[in-house]
Amino acid sequence: MNRRDFLFATAALLPSAALAGADYTPGLVQSELAAGKTVFLDFKADWCTTCAAQERVIKALKAENPAYEQAISFINVDWDKYGRSDLSKALKIPRRSTLVVLKGDQELGRIVAGTGKDTIKALMDTALGAATA
Repeated sequence: MNRRDFLFATAALLPSAALAGADYTPGLVQSELAAGKTVFLDFKADWCTTCAAQERVIKALKAENPAYEQAISFINVDWDKYGRSDLSKALKIPRRSTLVVLKGDQELGRIVAGTGKDTIKALMDTALGAATA
């Protein structure tokens, strides 16, 4: 495969990566908030069935309304790696399968272990409203 073909093939994968959200690294949340973005944090673990159920709902909602993906900064926080991090401690995250929306220095909403589509949609709508205000 030549370089040009490789670049085109790699570019084709970018939209699916964007749907998954960015993976957390220290400082990412602060930089997104400092840039004025609304941040949707998803504290999850690969082995967590509740997290997988939340992820399916989030993906379905993003597919139904592309405005979520365009306006909100989705960040996945690996619970196994960052469950005891400064971020988790500062936000008092009790466990994996916690979803949190932040804007500026405020927490706008949170769901702990909830998997209902209506509940998650309400949180995503709160984030969208803050992002587009």
